[in-house]
Amino acid sequence: MSSVDLTEQEPELYQARDPIHPKSIKGRFRRFKTSVLVLAYAIFFLLPWVRWERVVGPNQAVMFDIPTRRYYLFDLVIHPQDMFLLAGFLILAAWLLFFVTGMVGRAFCGYFCFQTLWTDVFMKVEQWIQGDRNKRMKLEKQRWNAEKIIKKGATVLVWTLIAFWTGFTFTAYWADAPHLFVSFFTGTAASAAYMTTGILSITTLVAAGFAREQVCIYMCPYARFQAVMFDKETLLVSYDAQRGEGAQGRKPLQKGLMTLEERHASGTGDCIDCTLCVQVCPTGIDIRDGLQLACISCGLCIDACDEIMTKRGWPTGLIRYASEQELETGKKPSLLKFRTIGYGLATLLASALLIYGVLTIKPLDFSIQQIRQPLFVVMSDGSVQNNYELKINNKEQYALELELTVQGLSNAHIAIGGNFTTLDIPPDETRNYLIHIRAPRESGVSRQLITFKLTDKTGHLPVTESTTSFNFK
Repeated sequence: MSSVDLTEQEPELYQARDPIHPKSIKGRFRRFKTSVLVLAYAIFFLLPWVRWERVVGPNQAVMFDIPTRRYYLFDLVIHPQDMFLLAGFLILAAWLLFFVTGMVGRAFCGYFCFQTLWTDVFMKVEQWIQGDRNKRMKLEKQRWNAEKIIKKGATVLVWTLIAFWTGFTFTAYWADAPHLFVSFFTGTAASAAYMTTGILSITTLVAAGFAREQVCIYMCPYARFQAVMFDKETLLVSYDAQRGEGAQGRKPLQKGLMTLEERHASGTGDCIDCTLCVQVCPTGIDIRDGLQLACISCGLCIDACDEIMTKRGWPTGLIRYASEQELETGKKPSLLKFRTIGYGLATLLASALLIYGVLTIKPLDFSIQQIRQPLFVVMSDGSVQNNYELKINNKEQYALELELTVQGLSNAHIAIGGNFTTLDIPPDETRNYLIHIRAPRESGVSRQLITFKLTDKTGHLPVTESTTSFNFK
């Protein structure tokens, strides 16, 4: 009996990654991607270093201050009580993503996603050190020697520096950036700073340097559910197969098929099968195969195809942003469709509610709670005293001088216990007070609702009210 090699029949657990070396290209979509990249990097890397003068709190324009539980955004200070704004922002981001996806497909991935932005820079570094596509492919295939070690090592070194500065910059949003810079490199920073920077550095290096398109294809959940937001009128990066293939399919330039008229006469399409659209794709797909999960709608294949068409003097747009309906019927899509209007209205509503929430943030929070041990005290003159715990949180950047009054209780007398005699609250601070309310006993009355009113003596803030009870027996 002949032996059988069973190892050849065992399936692979995973598919090995084939390195992708995109070719550089120029065009309007490449310029737009670069503009977004420069703007995003300028905001992310420079914002922690922008100073902003405040009466209290850090002099940093944007900062998540965990010890004081404050989020500083220029003149806006968000307290834990205002975290509903975060929910509003997330809802707005979700609806905006649905709106954009419903109109232009996966354009967010192609231009604004962090993975795309950092991968783009890492590819630029690789191109700068190792050369353009052909040189990088040649370097990838050659045996390890001094040239390959130096170029590969230099590439990873620059990647690591960018990844480290990315991690450190993220950490700088949670601490005073100049102070963190000094303490970090002198070894006196908190352990959380080193851990956060290290984790972000490693994940950035792996995701943008080594995983790249694997993140978009296999890890990103958006790639899986984006199709449910598409319809036949959604603009997608598409290959016009009717024009490109013709009756006889695509063919390279050759004798007798040099002009567009000659190609059309022979039934050959406009596509000359130069594969430049494939060479520039950061995820390595062939857009001519139709809509694919790996397509991030970056538009670089459009630039590549337009470049070839322009050189030949042929009409551009063989690859373009087009809807399925347009490719089938030639009819331009309508933006005023039910889905677009619905997503647009939801986005506008979420924006309006978020702006309203920011503009109507309460300048102070106060709560009052009755102390029930004892529930009441009968004084020597026959009057009844109830005790309350008053908590006031001043969220303004200036001191408040407040006045407390009570309504619903005849001849009531208010006294502040402890070390305080007035309700003066420093900027962005919280104070707790022990309040004594004394009133003459009312016959036959055991409990009465009363309302505390807190008034700003300067008149800048509105009156704030809170209702509780007063016990006589």
